[in-house]
Amino acid sequence: MSAEPTRLTSLAHGGGCGCKLDPAILRGLLANQPVAGPFERLLVGNETADDAAVWALDDGTCLIATTDFFTPMVDDPRDFGRIAATNAISDVYAMGGRPILALAILGMPVGRIAFETVAEILKGGASICAEAGIPIAGGHSIDTPEPIYGLAVIGTAGRDRVRRNSDARAGDTLILTKGIGVGVYSAAIKREALPEDGYAEFVATTTLLNRVGADLAADADVHAMTDVTGFGLLGHGLELARGSGLRVVIEAGAVPLLARAEALAREGYVTGASHRNWAAFGAEVRLPAEFPDWRRHLLTDPQTSGGLLVSCAAAKAEAIRDRIRTAGYPLAAIVGHIEDGPAGLRVEG
Repeated sequence: MSAEPTRLTSLAHGGGCGCKLDPAILRGLLANQPVAGPFERLLVGNETADDAAVWALDDGTCLIATTDFFTPMVDDPRDFGRIAATNAISDVYAMGGRPILALAILGMPVGRIAFETVAEILKGGASICAEAGIPIAGGHSIDTPEPIYGLAVIGTAGRDRVRRNSDARAGDTLILTKGIGVGVYSAAIKREALPEDGYAEFVATTTLLNRVGADLAADADVHAMTDVTGFGLLGHGLELARGSGLRVVIEAGAVPLLARAEALAREGYVTGASHRNWAAFGAEVRLPAEFPDWRRHLLTDPQTSGGLLVSCAAAKAEAIRDRIRTAGYPLAAIVGHIEDGPAGLRVEG
């Protein structure tokens, strides 16, 4: 491999969860695929756009299986590995499970990236897996035009602790565990416009494991969960609405933001994925009159390793939010509620 230093982000057309397929294209592709099939033990498959597959074992334990990978959104290879690993593990936590092992997924442009850089990516991923208490037990690598890294992750949960995105109930309160703005920060990083303290905040939020999800699943008042990633808060809120057949209401003014997110969005640091997201599902969203574009862009901002969107009993919502904050998620906030009505999403405030 060449040892010539190269910015990782310069080798990729996009980065992080902003590389996801356009949600409209993805829905079209999946609509033409058969559902997972009549397997009695398959509790969660591809029918509700959930975060992971769930398979029931004989003893009441469930296996949770997921995979996630993407191209770089940062130039530091160890940070790239850490962010990608955190993001991949998140899907297990979002289902209410605890991870038990991971397999590495690696694609690198041979001859365009230094061997030492690839090694640092792998070390970064391994460090997050160690933090989660799991091994990287194997994996697969190929030569690709762009750098790609991620994990396939296996987790477990008791059957009563599995949390689908389709089990929200009318009257529930919605809690978001992390601040929004990762996409606009990524856009600023790409243009070398994010200050050092902003980068530190970016890495801190994207490498914060969503392990609180496994603890929340032990609470019967927590009905549904999903993690907010490439389709933004509105897109993943809509998945929850479609799955449950209810209406999600988001209070825009209550949504927690990273410190520079509003300023960057106002200055035009918006990803292409934000535009694609709105084009794909904007017809299903009701916005307030004269809602400014920069606020809409934040609600469709693609989150890499974003927080959990938690649907819980309204009477216990403040206590659950406080418990999440105490567990290490200081920006956790009540951001909306669930109501009867045709599946869809309304933004207020």
